[in-house]
Amino acid sequence: MKTTNYRLQTEIEHLKPTAKKDYFKNYVREILESDKPYHVKADYIGLSFQELQNKIDYLSSDIKELQQLKKTLAEAKTIAQEATASVLTEYGIDRIDGTAISSLTITPSKIKTTDKLVITDADALKALGYVKVILDEKAVADAMSTIEGMDEIDKFVEVSIVTEEVPARIKINAKRNSVNNEATELLEHVA
Repeated sequence: MKTTNYRLQTEIEHLKPTAKKDYFKNYVREILESDKPYHVKADYIGLSFQELQNKIDYLSSDIKELQQLKKTLAEAKTIAQEATASVLTEYGIDRIDGTAISSLTITPSKIKTTDKLVITDADALKALGYVKVILDEKAVADAMSTIEGMDEIDKFVEVSIVTEEVPARIKINAKRNSVNNEATELLEHVA
């Protein structure tokens, strides 16, 4: 595992949506205007983005694992609390005072009730008016793509064009073999 970041990767990580990007742009210009061969420049920029993506993927994986661990620990805590309460009850203990904690007490067992609705005759309920009708917007859009559908529903819809500018972005095209690892090691000595 790589223990140090490329400077470009660090600069990318510190970019904020509200901050000016001039400093970052100037650093990219410095990279492009350096005396290093073009392929080293491309590798440096590309690998910086790839390392950042690796970090994002790693964090996503960790978040999933941590969420699962949290769920498992919460379930284990509940099981242990119930088992401890059972043992304390066996000994006739309903409260134990401590020094580091105030006390351990047993909450009484309780019965929790919730209502569960089971529909036995959906058609009868629909006939009584318990229905919800929603417009199928996809079907309307599909109908508007045909001449027959457009003639039929044109008077009930308006079509407007929404324009959104998506700024140009760099795309990193990774090689399909283990050369990336070798290039990473090579660039660590160059950068």
